[in-house]
Amino acid sequence: MRVEFDTNFYDNLANYALALQPFDEVRQTIHEAQARKLDNFVFHNALYALAFLGSDSAAIAEQQKWFAGKPEENSGLALASDTEAYGGHLGKARELTKRAVDSAIRADSKENGAIFHAIAAQREAVFGNAAEARQSATEALKLTPTSQAVQSEAALAFAMAGDTARAESLAQDLGKRNPLATQMQSLWLPAIQAQLALDRKNPTAAVNDLQAATPPLELGQISFVANISCLYPTYVRGEAYLAAGQGSAAATEFQKILDHSGIVWNCWTGALARLGVARANALQAKTSQGPDADAARVRALAAYNDFLALWKDADSDIPVLKEAKAEYAKLQ
Repeated sequence: MRVEFDTNFYDNLANYALALQPFDEVRQTIHEAQARKLDNFVFHNALYALAFLGSDSAAIAEQQKWFAGKPEENSGLALASDTEAYGGHLGKARELTKRAVDSAIRADSKENGAIFHAIAAQREAVFGNAAEARQSATEALKLTPTSQAVQSEAALAFAMAGDTARAESLAQDLGKRNPLATQMQSLWLPAIQAQLALDRKNPTAAVNDLQAATPPLELGQISFVANISCLYPTYVRGEAYLAAGQGSAAATEFQKILDHSGIVWNCWTGALARLGVARANALQAKTSQGPDADAARVRALAAYNDFLALWKDADSDIPVLKEAKAEYAKLQ
């Protein structure tokens, strides 16, 4: 009996292997599919991810060349935008996001363009640019105001930017419209509500809000993004533990993001998790004594060095970068 495998089979196989991180199997799967004359943008998303994770600029350029001029060009531009933001090149990221949105609109994919806007809003927020974040999230909702995907991404962005009224309104609507949706009830809404609790200076409530978003659910795939997941609940939980003064627990959450690069790819959470690890260990150094404090300080310095090396040529006016440099200097 001969079994024929379609493109979806290989799509899933490649993404699952990427999430589990035997990266050679990802390449093997895609090459096998292409040998069967099967090819699509999902394969090239995965190949881009492999190139990014391997710091292979030539391979990244090769994948960008594949996306150019195709209906999926907007996805390639969005990936490039995320990569620039990952390295702190916010000005370049903004320009690429604009191009990605324009390309998506031309391709009659307004929802994609709106998602790109909303993700850009999140990174503006966590980078410290609240006004820009609110503006970008608003633009996302203007493009496709009723899209569940866009509302989810935008609600988190508004919450991260401190616009609690907009975030709460969107979260309530999403909850009412999706009472039985696992992703909504176990990933999106917990992350949004937890961020809102942090806005109110209530980290204990934030941690409690995230109880539904635990492994393995928090590592699940989100269907409407290029990468598998940015692990938003994990990131917000790390921030909540930091705010609660629980350095060890915070470090565990941020490290979880770094340990799952095959899921996170070039999402902003992967970059800022490095800073989260640094801040978590700095907190441990402050709240510990003797050898434990010394060891935590060493770990913190190493983590700050890791983040600052990643952002060595980042745009100098990014608020979170200024904060990181000041924290590092104080720790030395």
